[in-house]
Amino acid sequence: MNKLAPGNVPRDPKWGWNLTSDPCIDKWYGVSCNSDNKHVKGIILENFNFGGVVDPSSLCIPKSLQILSLRNNILHDMISEDIGNCKFLTHLYLSGNQFSGDLPISVGKLGNLKRLHISDNHFTGELPNMVNVSGLISFLADNNNFTGEIPDFDFSNLESFNVSNNNLQGPVPDVKGKFYAESFLGNPNLCGTPLSNTCPPSEKKDKKTFPNDLSIYLGYLVLGLILLLFLAFKLLSKFKTKDKTLDVEKKEVTHDTSGDKPNEISSSNGSKNCIGIRSEYSLTSLESRVTTSGLVLLSSRTLRGLQFEDLLSAPAELVRRGKHGSLYKVMLENGVLLAVKRIKDWGISKQDFERRMNIIAQVKHPRVLPPVAYYCSQQEKLLAYEYLQNGSLFTLLYGSQSDHSFNWGNRLNVAAKIAEALAYMHHELLENGIAHGNLKSSNILFDRNMDPCISEYGLMMVENEDQLVLSHNKSIKSKNLIAATFEADIYAFGMILLELLTGKVIKNDGFDLVKWVKSVVAEEWTVEVFDKSFISQGASEERMMNLLQVALKCVNPSPNNRPSMSQVAVMTNALKEQEEKSTSFDT
Repeated sequence: MNKLAPGNVPRDPKWGWNLTSDPCIDKWYGVSCNSDNKHVKGIILENFNFGGVVDPSSLCIPKSLQILSLRNNILHDMISEDIGNCKFLTHLYLSGNQFSGDLPISVGKLGNLKRLHISDNHFTGELPNMVNVSGLISFLADNNNFTGEIPDFDFSNLESFNVSNNNLQGPVPDVKGKFYAESFLGNPNLCGTPLSNTCPPSEKKDKKTFPNDLSIYLGYLVLGLILLLFLAFKLLSKFKTKDKTLDVEKKEVTHDTSGDKPNEISSSNGSKNCIGIRSEYSLTSLESRVTTSGLVLLSSRTLRGLQFEDLLSAPAELVRRGKHGSLYKVMLENGVLLAVKRIKDWGISKQDFERRMNIIAQVKHPRVLPPVAYYCSQQEKLLAYEYLQNGSLFTLLYGSQSDHSFNWGNRLNVAAKIAEALAYMHHELLENGIAHGNLKSSNILFDRNMDPCISEYGLMMVENEDQLVLSHNKSIKSKNLIAATFEADIYAFGMILLELLTGKVIKNDGFDLVKWVKSVVAEEWTVEVFDKSFISQGASEERMMNLLQVALKCVNPSPNNRPSMSQVAVMTNALKEQEEKSTSFDT
């Protein structure tokens, strides 16, 4: 720490980081440990303007260190070869600093490494050879000064890759069709697919290669014939589809147009309906000539063989409507339940939508519900998820399911797990500019084990600043709308914390609860803020107060004064661990 922040950055004494305390037992700020509190697992110190250097020889003392993140500081100088001593390192994040010099060769010997992010620095020399790091799934080295050719990578495993805006040269290696030109732009001397500039021919072909060339041409000919047969089959299918008559029974649906809250479907006799998706769409709003190839499966294991027409014809129950679209519970023929979102009025191109969904599907976290399939045309956009039957945080707090079993300990556990998941998604998708965009208690769902899951991640993009919680202070005009969306997520998470602490519903404008909490705190009656059931449960007032402080930091009207989600995750997890330790001790 003394080398990271050599006396020029004031640090709170409560951070720890001194030789008289233990990093795990005394909860050093930014340090996470294994469950036994004996081994350091991660060090996350982001966005602190640390202006010093990195000392790998001291960082790698704990052999158990898996995660090191020093993103968005102003650290400088070279990274020494001692980084190779961090043998168990799986995540190394150094982006957004002023590191220079060659990247150590020893980085390529970190066999457990899964993610290496070194973007936005001043690194020079050649890219490290990562061929021996078989588990690498993310490599981001854009906006540096790297030279030479792109070395060998196992592109079949990589999910994220970017070396744009360097001084690289030579041909782009075979990326297995997984990455586009954006990953390589800004290197004038790079050539080959997927870039537009072709590589110069190497040497003339030997006449002996003619048989090989002939086999290639024959292959193209066969492929062309197959394509023609396929197109002919599709044309015949279209004519057959047009000849079919479709009898769609209209159902009367009651809904609340004011928001995006859960609603019931009612028929004229008051009973609950199941309707096909076609009956909700009507034949004019969904083209009947759409072919089965329009549905893109992101999880073939659970939806193997599913076609677009199968999805349309499956019985569907309207769950809720909102200004961004409708949500359905759909049962497929094989009994699989899906939650299908029909999106409307979303100003995004088909290409951008597809790219966005594929990126989100690649970033995995057990507490974030990934999309399993999508359909996109110019008129319609559908997105399918696994259906979770245990309801949402909204219904657990305020609906018919709400009861005292959802106690303080359970609520703190939900807060910690959601914070950790959201911090992970922010970290992984920051470079892509994809935040959640619509985080709220009705988008926190519970799986069969009653563990919380974030749903609809990245489904909504901010249309204007008035949609953001940033509009709480109309004088704030963010120059970077992407950054504003991430900041809005942090604000929204703070609102969820206030719901968990108070048990009170957020009003439609989203700010009444914040005003009420601040007014009660200002009158020094803070204990009146908390859900009355906590008192009978004997909940720790100190930990409730600490979580309230985290919530108030998140809803700070100034985005620049809000903590990052990684910092929020550290704070909430620390409170959760204190609660678990206290409960264990009492038992």
